[in-house]
Amino acid sequence: MILTAHQPSYLPWLGLFSKINLSDRFVYLDTVQYSKWDWSSRNKIRTPEGWLWLTVPVLSGGKHGQKFTEVKIDNTQKWNKKHLKAIKMSYSRAPYFDLYYNFFEEVFEQEWIYLSKLNEFILLNLIKILGINTKFVKASESLKLEGEKSELVLDMCIKMNADEFIFGGEGQDYANVEDFKSKGIKVWFQDYQYYKYKQIHGDHISNLSIIDLLFNHGPNSLEIIMKGQKLI
Repeated sequence: MILTAHQPSYLPWLGLFSKINLSDRFVYLDTVQYSKWDWSSRNKIRTPEGWLWLTVPVLSGGKHGQKFTEVKIDNTQKWNKKHLKAIKMSYSRAPYFDLYYNFFEEVFEQEWIYLSKLNEFILLNLIKILGINTKFVKASESLKLEGEKSELVLDMCIKMNADEFIFGGEGQDYANVEDFKSKGIKVWFQDYQYYKYKQIHGDHISNLSIIDLLFNHGPNSLEIIMKGQKLI
């Protein structure tokens, strides 16, 4: 069984879906510590002027060390209306705008309390939209994981009877490969290379949210995502 995992991510990048699609099971790792410096509450979209950050404001002041399941959204800021407006202005002329816009209306017309719940809803629906059949496992409901970084991943693999695990590219910085080998678990590291697909606003910009690809290429999105996949 091939396993992969990732912490909650807002409007994720293409590489995450590639990694999920290659796996039999995906663990939504919402039990680890939240960091405001990663992609959990922000991502980029394409505008006529270039790329634009979409950031979900969170109540993190004085809450150092909180887990993802504890992170609350600051709904005093009308972030959801701003994000929906930015998406509409950026992609209303995209080929597949009408096919997916209703989903994003559904997302942003709700008032979300927890960041992890927002990200989970978006991810589950995008997996379905893309046609990915990987089994989704929520860590906070199904697993009691021990350790940190490499030890936590190894514990996850053992408890889920995984034969192989796919790390993201950054996993090379902390994974203790020998520990996995000793348990008979094959380790892969993702080396995702963006495939330059056609975008409506001119020259290609990489490292954008999945929504840019969806609005531009619709049902062909998963095929394009997998063109960039490489494991080492």
